[in-house]
Amino acid sequence: MSAVTKFSVEIDSGMFLVLLGPSGCGKTTIIKSIAGLIDPTEGQIYIDNILINKLPPKDRDVAMVFQSYALYPHMSVYDNIAFPLKMRKFSKHEIKNKVENTASLLELTQFLKRKPKELSGGQMQRVALARALVRNPKLFLMDEPLSNLDAKLRMQMRTEIKKLQKKIGITTIYITHDQIEAMSMADQIIVMNKGVIQQIGSPYVIYYQPTNLFVANFIGSPPMNFLKFRISQTSEDFNLYSSQIAIKIPKINLPLLEKTDSEIVLGIRPKDIIIDDKKYKKDPSTVSLKGKLLFTELLGDEVIYEIKLENNSIIKVSSNTDNFNYKQNDEIDLIVKYKNIHFFDSLTEQRLF
Repeated sequence: MSAVTKFSVEIDSGMFLVLLGPSGCGKTTIIKSIAGLIDPTEGQIYIDNILINKLPPKDRDVAMVFQSYALYPHMSVYDNIAFPLKMRKFSKHEIKNKVENTASLLELTQFLKRKPKELSGGQMQRVALARALVRNPKLFLMDEPLSNLDAKLRMQMRTEIKKLQKKIGITTIYITHDQIEAMSMADQIIVMNKGVIQQIGSPYVIYYQPTNLFVANFIGSPPMNFLKFRISQTSEDFNLYSSQIAIKIPKINLPLLEKTDSEIVLGIRPKDIIIDDKKYKKDPSTVSLKGKLLFTELLGDEVIYEIKLENNSIIKVSSNTDNFNYKQNDEIDLIVKYKNIHFFDSLTEQRLF
């Protein structure tokens, strides 16, 4: 069984590319192949139009930062950063200049004499970054570098890494299973599952135009709601029905559907569901739903409602705290604008439009 299948992508110079997907989907295999730590069974890898498949790792001009910081505990911060330069026989003067410049860039100057055990998690991560950057590689590979940090420090470090990457302009491939990291840091995202590329696009495209049910479900928190409907076609409209729910969709919104009684999946993000807003009740560009409140989760300025619809489907609705005035088992009217509904083929799971 292949770890990665038909992976083909061209990365522009200076791009911050994120490989996003669940554990075991092939992300680490890809960057280890680029770094020369794994020999791919087929295919070619080029950097600056040079085929590197047969080059040893030290000659690929690639730097890699791992999930574990992999610092040498017996060495000072200075010596950790200087290590790759010493291995390449740089002069002491060159090493001193490069280490000091890189340490300044990453705000590590005051820590150069310390040992790793005297540093915080964020400081150790910056040392690992500095050691990779000090020799000015053509390509920077990062394998879940923030996964060992707490939530607050992760947020701080992803901002620092993105700013640093833009400042020095180094081409970067970054691995994560954290969609928030991917959306906030990437110029382009490759979403993967089971060794196969599911979608390539900007964070905006990945979020607003997911290409299939996997991407739609993987991106977004809380995840997208999915509702299965059957199609009943009339002369002017498509009627979608599911148990006790029936809604009308203008034909113009379903150009790719021709089969009456075929099944379709509607995807609706929790934030796109409007609660009990009477001004939309008779708006022809909306769909109305009814449900019963099962559970409420208050998250600061956001409320997540778990609601059971008339066909017994369970959905989640995200709202601001202005609507935080419902009790368990309350009946709630819901409104969704047509433009915020995603349509997927239930068999192929591909986006229809």
